[in-house]
Amino acid sequence: MQASKNKNTEEAEPFYKLSVPKEKTSSEIINEARDFLRTLRTRRPFTPTEEQRRLFGSGSSRAPQNRPPSVFSLHASSFDLAESRPVSGARLSPLKHKPVLVTSAKGEDSSIFFPKTLADAAEIRKVSNARARLFRRASWGNFLSAKTVPPDQKEEKLDSEQPAMMNNLCRTNNDCLAEQRSNTRWNGESRQLICNERISGLESRDFVKGTAGKLLFQMRGERHVNSDGRFADEEQQFPCEQKKKAGTSPSRPSTGWKGREAGLQVEMRINESEQEEIFWHLKILPILQELEKEDNVENLCLACTKLYQALNEENMLGKRFKRRNMLLKILYKLVDIDSDPLCLKLAKIILSMKVDGKNLLRVCKLAFKICRNEENDYIIQNDGLLDCLLEVLRTEDLQKNNEALLYCMGAIKFMSGNAVLLNEMVKKGAVEMLLQLMKQINNIKENDSYFSNLGHLLVQLTATLRNLADLAPARRQLIRRGAASELCVALEQRMRDKDVCTYIARIFSKLSSYNDFCAALADCSRCYVLFLALLNKHQKQQDLVIRILFVLGNLTAKNDQPREQFFQEKGSINTLISLFQTYHELDLNTQKWYQEKGREEKKQPKHPSEAEDVLIKLIRVLANLSVHPSIGAALAVAHRVVELLVTVLEYKSVDECEELVISAAITISNLSYYKVKSSAVQDKKLHIAEMLLKLLMSNSMDGVVEAVRAFGNLSQYHEICDFIIQKKIHKFVIALLDAKKQDVCFSACGVLLNLTIDKNKRAFLMEEGGIGKLVDCLQDFGPSDWQLACLICKTLWNYSENITSLASCFGEDTETLLVLLTSLLDAELALDYSLNGDVRDYHKLYWEREFKPVAEKLLDRIQNHQAFQL
Repeated sequence: MQASKNKNTEEAEPFYKLSVPKEKTSSEIINEARDFLRTLRTRRPFTPTEEQRRLFGSGSSRAPQNRPPSVFSLHASSFDLAESRPVSGARLSPLKHKPVLVTSAKGEDSSIFFPKTLADAAEIRKVSNARARLFRRASWGNFLSAKTVPPDQKEEKLDSEQPAMMNNLCRTNNDCLAEQRSNTRWNGESRQLICNERISGLESRDFVKGTAGKLLFQMRGERHVNSDGRFADEEQQFPCEQKKKAGTSPSRPSTGWKGREAGLQVEMRINESEQEEIFWHLKILPILQELEKEDNVENLCLACTKLYQALNEENMLGKRFKRRNMLLKILYKLVDIDSDPLCLKLAKIILSMKVDGKNLLRVCKLAFKICRNEENDYIIQNDGLLDCLLEVLRTEDLQKNNEALLYCMGAIKFMSGNAVLLNEMVKKGAVEMLLQLMKQINNIKENDSYFSNLGHLLVQLTATLRNLADLAPARRQLIRRGAASELCVALEQRMRDKDVCTYIARIFSKLSSYNDFCAALADCSRCYVLFLALLNKHQKQQDLVIRILFVLGNLTAKNDQPREQFFQEKGSINTLISLFQTYHELDLNTQKWYQEKGREEKKQPKHPSEAEDVLIKLIRVLANLSVHPSIGAALAVAHRVVELLVTVLEYKSVDECEELVISAAITISNLSYYKVKSSAVQDKKLHIAEMLLKLLMSNSMDGVVEAVRAFGNLSQYHEICDFIIQKKIHKFVIALLDAKKQDVCFSACGVLLNLTIDKNKRAFLMEEGGIGKLVDCLQDFGPSDWQLACLICKTLWNYSENITSLASCFGEDTETLLVLLTSLLDAELALDYSLNGDVRDYHKLYWEREFKPVAEKLLDRIQNHQAFQL
């Protein structure tokens, strides 16, 4: 009998006894969900969508006067026209007349002749001459429209001014001419453009039919070429020069050529110039004329589309196109038309022409203005504006164009609010571009004059990254390209910028929900220092604090190393305690206000409130830290921590905020696991039991389960066992065995196991029908949960220590128990070999180590008493 008592003492171990750490096998890892100490999960903080798209959100810490505006006026006059002036001599006054398109030539003095339809393109010979083009300065808004100027006035202007640019309209390649002809429609008669204020004395060519393939080149007259494509003689080639040498006055205006040497110098640029001239007159000018005359917005949009396609096909986008400035002037003028679809087309072309300086800023503002309207998302999806904006981010100088980049990034941020455009960004490599831009910003030191302005840009950038973090491909790129460390650098540099810190915290909040990013963030050794500094600096900024706490909860949820790193940082627990006190007081004040004034105004508080949500996230960090043996023991003796947790159970009911109350109960349960000297839980155990009883009587099933779990640990103390019997809590616990839920039965068995250690408290188990319920649980869950089966057998072993007869001990459940134990101890019958490898190993491990030793002893005891009675 004495041996039996010693054996009983050995087996009757308290529930949740702290076992000696040992190396985990792969099968044991699966058992994380049934750990004696529990980590907590919670919802990610909710970020409401802004009602309006703005450069800075409604909750921005930036004062309106200290931040760039989201709303501004933008007109054609906003653009810088200096870029559109030709590189020339003196400035000329704007002309008062408008250019007019002349549909037919009425004289030999016509400035430009468009090519007529070619009879046979193969007959056209290469022409090796060059001709001069005289450009004049143009006044704003008067390009492509002017009155016809009398010949004598033309001659005056040509004689009095030096030409600004020399060019040639000759086409030198037969195939290219044929191609231009095939792509252009003509009505059979030449068309003439007179544009005296911009192009004075502009030469043209007239291609005519002829068997010799003669090219008639008109420059205020006619000049003939031989069949081989050369000029007949030098006198014909340069008639003005010959007449000057003879001392006679020229009959035509001077072309500005100074001699054969000047012509030879221009010859090297002939081919490229000729191709561009043909392209300009055949492809671009008709579209520009349409843009000048058209009033219908839809037709203007179509014309812009044609213009972009034409420029793109001829590789004339960017700064290469010589007439780029003329084209831009017309586009700038169209900005005054109040149409987002048209402005979208214009922004795309202007950005593609690689404008810089003020014009880059203006067109980025134009793109920002378009993207600010959410209704424009659909038309933006079907255009290439995103590519243009990403190109700006990739190529423009950060310091020189920081304001332009700000509005460019703002437009991209607005686009990232649309799911379709967000996916497009990922496909186009936006993640890499944004991280590269962030690195450039991080390289700017605080004493730099650009540092403050770049903070505005960083707000837009981090807001965009926050949206990108929703997509799995973007998350993978962020992890692979070291986003965690770069964000930490930005966080450290911008500690005083609450907006930047909040957006980075939102990014971390999203990404830290994934284990791979948690590992990457944990590798940033300074992240814990930064998080603690933020919590101390912005303690009352709820939207920032709650996200930092959520991230810390994610980091400490899985591994001991992050728990150790955070705990070892100086002042880490004191920071949490300070936050706990701050938001506990805020919650009490809010509750008091609703009790006093809320009833009068018939307002009901929303749960969880902002203060409650912070407390939930903070308590989660404490619960996760308490899983670590040494940290949990340290927290168990931290009286202020335990006091604050108990306070939550005192003033907050589960009906008000279930998650907060249950979180506090779980953390207390974890801390009660540690039997250490000066334990604050041990000192307050009876008061804690009173609070848990209130939770046990609530309508929350989750609250009931957590209260029973906590009693499972606290019932290791005799005073708590007495409290349970005195308050008849044991009856409630036995009733929970009928819940037919494994976790509920597991928690209930923990309390019953500790109660049966005291021989004076064992009789209650039979009185309340507990034996039959335990046998039913063993039968229902035994083969699938060997931990629970082991716990039931230990409880029955403790209960039957002083057995005198099977009938008095187990009653009518004796035979059922005997058969059940016999079958469960048969490996062939008990173990399910159809399970996959890890799960099968896990079952076998617990069956062999936990269940089998206790079940064999219990079966021997029953069989021995059965044989003795026979």
